[in-house]
Amino acid sequence: MATNHGHAVDNQVPEDPADLLPEDSVLTLDEYLAMHAAVGHRTRYEILYRLVHGGEMSPKELEAVLDIDDSTLHYHLNKLVEVGLVEKRQQTERGQDGLYTYYRATVFGEVTLTEGVDELIRGEQDFEALYDSSSEA
Repeated sequence: MATNHGHAVDNQVPEDPADLLPEDSVLTLDEYLAMHAAVGHRTRYEILYRLVHGGEMSPKELEAVLDIDDSTLHYHLNKLVEVGLVEKRQQTERGQDGLYTYYRATVFGEVTLTEGVDELIRGEQDFEALYDSSSEA
């Protein structure tokens, strides 16, 4: 049984999904979809999860907790930065030479994670009850 749980203004579902965006939206529909696609990869999800729930981390810290190599980590970090879920910050440390890089989740990253995949995981029991074909309507 298909149900329509979409959000529509005045019970009207727009023909073009992009019309759901506010007139002054800071992002396009394609940019929102790129964010969701990026977090759909297990490694990128885990990176974003660590940054949202653990705060800002260096690449070395991420490598250690995720147990992945440097090139794989940077490939996925670059994807997350590219779509705006993570931001990269470089700074010099007092008494040290060179720049140190840190990554942190953006507001979009935090919302995409906590209101997206994490919410789906938390709502699994509700979904099971909603879509259980053995229950009577």
